[in-house]
Amino acid sequence: MGPLKAFRDQLGKLQRLAQPYFLPVEDTSPWQFLLLVVALLAVVVGLTLLLLTGTVAATGALIPELRGRFLPGVPEQVSALWRGPIGPGVLAAFVAGLLVFGSQRSKLRQGRWLPWVLLGVIALLILVINGINVGISFIARNVDNTLVAYDRDGFWKTVAIYAFCLVLALPIRAIQSYLIPKLGLLWREWLSGRLITRYLSNRAYYVLDPNDESFSEIDNPDQRISQDTASFTSTSLSVTVEILAALLTFFSFIIVLWSINSKLALLLLAYSVGGTALIVFASRKLVKLNFQQLKLEADFRYGLVHIRDNAESIAFYRGEKQEAQEAERRLGGAIRNYNGLIIWEALIQVIQRSYDYFSRFLPWLVIAPIYFAKEVDFGVFGQASIAFSQVLFSVSYIVNNIDRLAAFSASISRLESFQGRVEEIASQASSDAAIALEAAGDGPAVDAIVVQHIDLVPPGSGRVLIHDLSVEVTPQERLLVVGPSGCGKTSFLRLVSGLWAPAAGSIQRPALADLLFIPQKPYMILGSLREQLCYPLQPDRFSDDHLRNVLEEVRLGELVNRYPNLDIKLDWPRLLSLGEQQRLAFARLLLNSPRFVVLDEATSALDVSTERHLYALLRDREMAFVSVGHRPTLADFHTRVLALDGNGSWRLVPAAEHDFTQN
Repeated sequence: MGPLKAFRDQLGKLQRLAQPYFLPVEDTSPWQFLLLVVALLAVVVGLTLLLLTGTVAATGALIPELRGRFLPGVPEQVSALWRGPIGPGVLAAFVAGLLVFGSQRSKLRQGRWLPWVLLGVIALLILVINGINVGISFIARNVDNTLVAYDRDGFWKTVAIYAFCLVLALPIRAIQSYLIPKLGLLWREWLSGRLITRYLSNRAYYVLDPNDESFSEIDNPDQRISQDTASFTSTSLSVTVEILAALLTFFSFIIVLWSINSKLALLLLAYSVGGTALIVFASRKLVKLNFQQLKLEADFRYGLVHIRDNAESIAFYRGEKQEAQEAERRLGGAIRNYNGLIIWEALIQVIQRSYDYFSRFLPWLVIAPIYFAKEVDFGVFGQASIAFSQVLFSVSYIVNNIDRLAAFSASISRLESFQGRVEEIASQASSDAAIALEAAGDGPAVDAIVVQHIDLVPPGSGRVLIHDLSVEVTPQERLLVVGPSGCGKTSFLRLVSGLWAPAAGSIQRPALADLLFIPQKPYMILGSLREQLCYPLQPDRFSDDHLRNVLEEVRLGELVNRYPNLDIKLDWPRLLSLGEQQRLAFARLLLNSPRFVVLDEATSALDVSTERHLYALLRDREMAFVSVGHRPTLADFHTRVLALDGNGSWRLVPAAEHDFTQN
């Protein structure tokens, strides 16, 4: 991919990420967004001119002595603007900008007007600060001239004007320093919420397999939603503000330089363009290295989190050596990539330093001859140096921020690819029934689980686990699925629950609220004991007595004694044994009261007596269920047995006739 095409591609990603917060993407072209940006700048420039005109008029009427002392020459410049074409032109652009925003008011609802207002205020502050900086360059020139002329009164008057500019600029800088991160915080809140909603919709979190290293499409979605989102929003705003400030600085001070010497202005442009081109060419490698570094650091962090989450199992196996090797492997990848990164950053910094050093004496080479020819005063040296450094800084923005922009580009790619993938999943879920993400299945909801001539093939695999299976589980049916390890028992439950789609055939399921899945290792949420029991229902639906009675029913009465406060929040997966977790899952099942239950070895950690008790609870409540299990005692609670062999064949027999010794 060529540099120009890569740049356009990155701009497209940035637009897809940034625009939705400020303007809906649907039925909106990028040109409308750009038009609003231009309209915003027109409004800000027009408002600035109106405020300046009003300030000059007010100070002239109320405190003419102070205006003459601190704003020398400003009233005359303002009057000249309004007498010429600039003032009326800016006013016309101001009105046109307001009309553009008025025409888009229907798309700026749901709080989207707030970021535009904040952006406008920030741009206004930048414009005011830039005007003050231009004034300071003239103040510096006057200071030098008064010193050379031994003009004591003129010197102190100029210093007073400089102090007035500082007093005016400091609160403006403070407000700007607050508003930029505040807008970034609001943007992050919106974007993170939007990504979380889409990540948890259409089971995108399940379709994406971030824990499989061989799956390179989307890695570490947690980092992308949290860290990459925060980095993107804060950096986007700071870069935008800096570019806007650089543009204003360039146009303001290039006029100052041109008024001093046109040759100096042209030399600066040539020098900055050449230096920028060199640094951009040398830094292309940085984008790729930064992108890879983000991924490797996230992989390393996930490996450490995995050790923490499985500390007890590792301790039982005494697997510290293997875990250390894996952690060091992940760390080694991050270190090797970062080593290449710092080499390239060092090279870029050498170029940047050289660029900066050579630029310092260029104004002297141009100004000295005309000064010795007495064509300009001594103060021009100071003013030219200030103007030259300001213009050089503005046109050298890429040079000075290349490493930061490279990291920003990498975060754009990671975040946009994640957003694009979850949106693609949402689109496929609504248009392609083969994905079957919704629990409603392939057909309308029915009062049974109806499987008709299905072929079950794991996603991304060509192996047929079950061929041409037809079975129906009615409210009076209880189906037990058996077979050797790897034959597809759990895969069949994924099919029944709606996580997987059949390669052929069709399946109908009950309504979402009537079907619940209980895995072998129950899911423990980050929350209180009350929330654990009620999940996924709202905890305020049940009283404390109700919850305690359910715990007693599943033989977890001792848990009530240990934790009488149901609102206590602890690390439940660590504190509760697997058997306790499985009984808690049955308590959760009783509270949800579905009509159909899918059980994947949900009692494997329990003794036979407790297992019989829990299945009896389901039978007494007239729940239909599909179970995976190996114990012969389960036959007493099922009406039929589906025996799989893993090669596509299957048998469906009454539970009383199945020989469990053949499993």
